[in-house]
Amino acid sequence: MSDLAAGGAHLEIPAVTEWAMEMLDAADLRPAPLPGVEMAFTLAGVPSADVNRALYAMVGARVCWTDRFPWTHADWRAWVERPELSTWLVMAEGTIAGFFELEAQPGGDTEIHLVGLTPAFVGRGYGGHLVEQCTRRAWQRGGLWARGSGPASRVWLRTSTLDHPNAMANYRRRGFKVAAETTAPKLVPDPRVAPWPLPHDPRAASRRHEEEELIT
Repeated sequence: MSDLAAGGAHLEIPAVTEWAMEMLDAADLRPAPLPGVEMAFTLAGVPSADVNRALYAMVGARVCWTDRFPWTHADWRAWVERPELSTWLVMAEGTIAGFFELEAQPGGDTEIHLVGLTPAFVGRGYGGHLVEQCTRRAWQRGGLWARGSGPASRVWLRTSTLDHPNAMANYRRRGFKVAAETTAPKLVPDPRVAPWPLPHDPRAASRRHEEEELIT
C-alpha cells in the first residue's frame, strides 16, 4: 500500500490498446487443461460491495485494474446490488483463488466484466481453466443466474495492453475472437492506492473499550 493520499497520483499512458473480444456460440468454447488442484466456483448469494471491492484490488492492482479505485462505497453498492450482475467466487486449497463478474445485458449480450486469479495462484497454470469455467457460466445466463433475463446469444469481454500479458492469448485459446480494437491515451490511477471508506474510525472504538475497562 502506498503512502500517497487517497485518490493519489494519476499517470497518463500515451497509447493504450483495448480489444473487445466475443464468442457468438457456446459450441465455440474450447476447454482448458485441468489445473493441478480442485477449483470450486460459487455464485455469491448475497451481493457485497465490500467483497467485490476487496477482490477487485487483490486481483487487479498488479495488472492496472484501477478504473474503479475512485468509486465510493455507494457506487460499489449500486454496481453489485443489481439482479443482472452476478459475482462468482473461486476457491482452491481452502482459500480464495479468484473471482469473476458477469452481467446480463439487453438483447442476449453477456459481458464478462472481470475475471482473474489472486496473486498466490498466478503463474500456476490455472488461468485457462478459470476463463473456461467463467465463460461456461456466462452462457448459462437466464437459468443458473439472472433468472428470467433470457438466454445468452453473445458472450464478450474487454482486455487491453494494461492487462496481464497472457490474457489475450488465453482468451483466444478459449475461442474468443477480436470484435473491435481502439488505441488512445489513458489516465491511469496509481494501482498502489486503494482507498476504501470505513463506517467509523476503529481506533476510536478501541479507545472507548479501554476507557470502559478502566471505569469497571
